[in-house]
Formats: sequence, C-alpha cells, structure tokens
Amino acid sequence: MLLTPGTPAPDFTLPDQNGNPVRLSDFRGKTVVLYFYPKDNTPGCTRQACAFAAAYEAFRSRNAVVIGVSKDSTASHQRFAAKYDLPFVLLSDPERQAIEAYGVWQEKKMCGKVSMGVVRSTYVIDGDGVIRHALPKVKPDTNPAEVLELLQ
Repeated sequence: MLLTPGTPAPDFTLPDQNGNPVRLSDFRGKTVVLYFYPKDNTPGCTRQACAFAAAYEAFRSRNAVVIGVSKDSTASHQRFAAKYDLPFVLLSDPERQAIEAYGVWQEKKMCGKVSMGVVRSTYVIDGDGVIRHALPKVKPDTNPAEVLELLQ
C-alpha cells in the first residue's frame, strides 16, 4: 500500500551509484521526485530512466531533484548510469529499507506466477518533506511527463 499525500515522507540513508551515503532529508527546500523501479538494464526500467534523463533539465528548472531507487547494487547502478548517461542519483536499497517504508514492495503477477517485487511507483515530495503525490503502477514511458505536469 502506497503512502498517502499529506503525510511526512519517511527519511532514509542509502548509498548512491558511487557508494556515497544520501539522505532524503539532504534535499529539504527542493521538490524530490522519488521513483522506485524493479531492476537496472531491463527494458521498462531503461525506458523510464532514459525518459527521466531526457526531461532532467525541465525538472531542474522547477527546482526538483530526481532520485531512482531499486534493489540493485551500487556497482550495477554505476554501470547503468554510465551506459545511459543518467544525470540523476540512483540509490541502492538491497535491504529494502526505503522500498518497504514507501509501500512499493508488493505481490506481483507475471505470466501466471506470483512473486514479491518492487512495483514501479513514483512519489513527489515537497521542500518540507511532505508527500504531495503518490503515483502507483506508473508507465515507464510517460511517468516523467506525468510528474512534470503535476509540478506545473
């Protein structure tokens, strides 16, 4: 179950693609677009990351920071970011600290098989650390444009 708009965003500290610790609260004063995705270098996740990269300047012009989170290792994130020239932070959450705190670790069904995994979801968090929008089960190609529209 996703967190609801109007609630404080859970703070966390996770390593970025370079192994540096990043705290959500480090971005107070800025809008944070926090998107959770299943796995580096998969077709949907690659399209989503590249769409965020293509819209990166539009996010910056709105004083917004884009942060991607998955269970992948920092090394995987580093390769993914380099391969696709991603200009934003990717956080590694193998212990599912933020993934579970934000309610995106859910039951998924694919080809009749049921398993637990990250449901592609995006949160928009305001400069005071309050969730303004919670977008469940987003589409990889249209997610960044949808978020930019919310930031108008």
